[in-house]
Amino acid sequence: MTTEGVGALDALIERTLSGDASARLELLERHRDDLRRMVRARLNRRLASRIDPSDVVQDALADASQRLDEYLRDRPLPFLGWLRQLTADRVVDAHRRHVIAQARSVRREAPEPISWDDSASALGHSLVANDTSPSARMAVQERLERVMGVLQAMAEKDREILVMRHIEQLPAAQIAEALGCTVGAAEARIYRALVRLRAGLEGLEL
Repeated sequence: MTTEGVGALDALIERTLSGDASARLELLERHRDDLRRMVRARLNRRLASRIDPSDVVQDALADASQRLDEYLRDRPLPFLGWLRQLTADRVVDAHRRHVIAQARSVRREAPEPISWDDSASALGHSLVANDTSPSARMAVQERLERVMGVLQAMAEKDREILVMRHIEQLPAAQIAEALGCTVGAAEARIYRALVRLRAGLEGLEL
């Protein structure tokens, strides 16, 4: 995060701690759009049409509002990192509700397992050229399977930072804010993750 960004966040936190209601609201609202992009990137494609990212974010921010005083006392995570964690929990809950509801509607005894986080798949598809001609579909699928294999084998922290940068399209400053590090450190982590990804995909024509 830039020095200016750190200063603005610290000022909001201090005003919130002093009981300033407008600062509290601004603090909770400052990342709504970022969280909406995060949810959209992670929604399972089979459920995305039934889950509104805005509703998920609203639930997460309501949860954050209830827990904010406790968070500000301890600050166990960077503020944006804390919001992202709460939002990820709400995405899990939303998927669970829809999968169970679907299972009941077709009278299954148990819901079909569906991964809540589709961001690795979104990243994989973004790396593979989408040629939909019949002759190319098999080759595209083979490339996609290779890419997904590499992504799944990567360390979670590397995969996550690539999703943040290339799917959520967060600038390095906001990634730094979420991770609680400097912008330079965030850029270095993005670069290292890209190097590892390219090494795994060596020889594959995308």
